[in-house]
Amino acid sequence: MGNYHSQAEEILESSGGKRILLHSCCAPCSSSVLEFLMPKIDVTVFYYNPCIMPIEEYEHRLSEQRRLCTILDVPLIEGKYDNDNYLTAVGGLENHPEGGARCERCFYMRLRETARQAKSGGFDYFCTTLTVSPHKNADIINAIGGEVANEVGVQFLPSDFKKKNGYLRSIQLSKQYDLYRQGYCGCRF
Repeated sequence: MGNYHSQAEEILESSGGKRILLHSCCAPCSSSVLEFLMPKIDVTVFYYNPCIMPIEEYEHRLSEQRRLCTILDVPLIEGKYDNDNYLTAVGGLENHPEGGARCERCFYMRLRETARQAKSGGFDYFCTTLTVSPHKNADIINAIGGEVANEVGVQFLPSDFKKKNGYLRSIQLSKQYDLYRQGYCGCRF
């Protein structure tokens, strides 16, 4: 297991004037990650989560992300809700447990699209809020991020945003901003 949080801090120390596209799964997870990143690098949030079902849940989470980005004065790019593509990507893996092969495909799909957006938008880096969750494996997410970075040609910022009380801080900030905290990752499986 890597010490991703320290790696991220080292990279960010020399990131003056650089830009990062932050994939966000939801406003609560992005809250503490934004607090960590914003003093160090120019951040834009990318909300891309075709895995979230039903559409009403997706829209509620997107609305909360918009609200938080407005409060923090952070630019937001809204990705396309492409649930059919997600279902095709995870086809045959519906019965796999959370954290298994289905989640890995979902991570890959979301990180690949984030990397594409980062490259086309001229960002120096991309990363994801997914590692703030204690239910998500940072090693797997960072391996996929590195793979996608090589594939697309834009740098990935490795992270484990749950470290140094990142997850706890996300709970505190969710209360402070009165953010909706969902009870499941978003996927119906």
